[in-house]
Amino acid sequence: MARVTFSLDAATVAQIRQTAARLRKPQSHVVRDAVADYATRTDRLSERERHHLMGVLERLRDAAPTRPAAGVDAELRSLRTARRAGGRRHRSA
Repeated sequence: MARVTFSLDAATVAQIRQTAARLRKPQSHVVRDAVADYATRTDRLSERERHHLMGVLERLRDAAPTRPAAGVDAELRSLRTARRAGGRRHRSA
């Protein structure tokens, strides 16, 4: 485990100490849990990012197909047949 030094304002230190006392946990555990929770929340998309990606998906959905459906269906049948037969049979180099 690594030891680190941070400078925190008095209010933050008081909150860490109060939370640690209330939960009967070491202050380091409170900080570790808080950082893990924050990291989880920051992995989510912002509202702006979400709207952008939804726009991309809507444009893809509304775009005209580039291939006829029959050709896609034939390719999928071919892939399924190959997978059921064990896929490609070749020697690895």
